[in-house]
Amino acid sequence: MAHLFEPFKIREVVFRNRIAVSPMCQYSSTNGYANDWHVIHLASRAVGGAGIVFTEAAAVEPRGRISPQDLGIWSDSHIETLAKTVALIHNFGAVAGIQLAHAGRKASTAKPSKGGKALDESQEGWRPLVSSSAIAFSQDSPVPEALSLEGIQEIIDAFAQAAKRSLQAGFKVVEIHAAHGYLLHQFLSPLSNHRQDDYGGSFENRTRLLREIVQAVREVWPHTHPLWVRISATDWVDNDGWDIEQSIALSDKLKSLGVDLIDNSSGGIIPGVHIPIKPGYQTQFAERIRREANIHTGAVGLITSPEQADEIIRTEVADIVLLGRELLRNPYWPHLAAKQLGHDKLWPVQYDRAWL
Repeated sequence: MAHLFEPFKIREVVFRNRIAVSPMCQYSSTNGYANDWHVIHLASRAVGGAGIVFTEAAAVEPRGRISPQDLGIWSDSHIETLAKTVALIHNFGAVAGIQLAHAGRKASTAKPSKGGKALDESQEGWRPLVSSSAIAFSQDSPVPEALSLEGIQEIIDAFAQAAKRSLQAGFKVVEIHAAHGYLLHQFLSPLSNHRQDDYGGSFENRTRLLREIVQAVREVWPHTHPLWVRISATDWVDNDGWDIEQSIALSDKLKSLGVDLIDNSSGGIIPGVHIPIKPGYQTQFAERIRREANIHTGAVGLITSPEQADEIIRTEVADIVLLGRELLRNPYWPHLAAKQLGHDKLWPVQYDRAWL
């Protein structure tokens, strides 16, 4: 039976444990560049003992940023500072992963500390925004342009080029962000996708863009390196939205295209939806997809205690647990968890236990 501190191998990459630092926006970039903040923030989580450390969502093109302060990987000039961070993560025993993303109609917003509202060109924002269809996220959001077929191909190429740069920077894992109401989720969900062409309507058509991006990324991403996809497993609406059954079917298709793990989140496609938030509220999706699509899964969402995380692994609900805010509060949570669960003497990481 696996446990939280058992190493985990996907393809040729070995994670020292089943704890992942979930991608978390830091709102600290200028023109997409990583800086000293990212080096310290990410490397400290590797020192803290996580098995894999993900960057925040890295935009594959400038208009794909959620905020003007988001990380980017749309230019070769972004590689150098990311490579410095990757080297430190690996030096401290963790695996470096990057999440590739495009915000679509949810782009060009102020960071949360500034209110999170849509920004126009006079406020560091940009236009046009793009999406699957010309439908605004909310009443207060700008109406995006529906991507043309040519524009869709440009998005596919942007993800592939970002994956190439990720490899040059030294990352061992790429995660494609298709959750939280961002561009790829906007194509998946019938709530936001009203297209009448090959990228809208049926399940096959609505999943086409994500499948084509996965294929394009897998072509340039080494077969030795894992490829993950984060999805919103449900839109949390009773009718006409994306749901767990579609997520299971999608996961099965993605597995056949070379995806190794489905990172299970939820929601974000429309505002005002009731989400029954409680500890581990999304683990049910990881469990069903793992069992019914026969693919590795990650569980994320209000996972805070070592016992809770260990139970998720031991009961085969998921193969990896991704922690966010808990690792912001305490970068050394894995060390404390190892001691609490009795694995500190077996854990293959050298550190001074005197302070524990």
